Amino acid sequence: MTIQFGYNKKQVLDGLRGHFFGRPEIKILVILINVFAILSAILFALKRIQPLPFLIFSVLWFFLWISIRRLLPLSIYKKSATFQDTFILSLEDRGILLETKKGQQLWEWSDFSGFKETAYFFHVYFDARSFFLIPKDSFKDITEIQAARKLLKERIKK
Repeated sequence: MTIQFGYNKKQVLDGLRGHFFGRPEIKILVILINVFAILSAILFALKRIQPLPFLIFSVLWFFLWISIRRLLPLSIYKKSATFQDTFILSLEDRGILLETKKGQQLWEWSDFSGFKETAYFFHVYFDARSFFLIPKDSFKDITEIQAARKLLKERIKK
């Protein structure tokens, strides 16, 4: 199965958010901060803490949330020339063949450590931090998406 694609900025930013929020350290950080936010709101309501510390914490929480949701994905998008290129990708029995104007690269199925699916992409992981995004809207129809999903599940063992 062969597809040709480029990347849509809004979809890439959403895909990168999905990657970051899937990371265990980010999940733990968000849970801890939200628990602390709820606890500080309760303490503020019970008049156990003054308004200034509560306000400072709220502003810090807001900036952390904005940095994870907006700034981090945007900085990755801007730094990477990959998202400006167009690709031809072939899902084959021996692996994934990726072609650009600059050349081609074949990755055998054993080179991948896992994959996950989000609304717009298949995230194909080499390791915990290195991955490649395959846009689902580059497939012709739902049948091709299902075939790609099946092939990825069969070939990439988590």
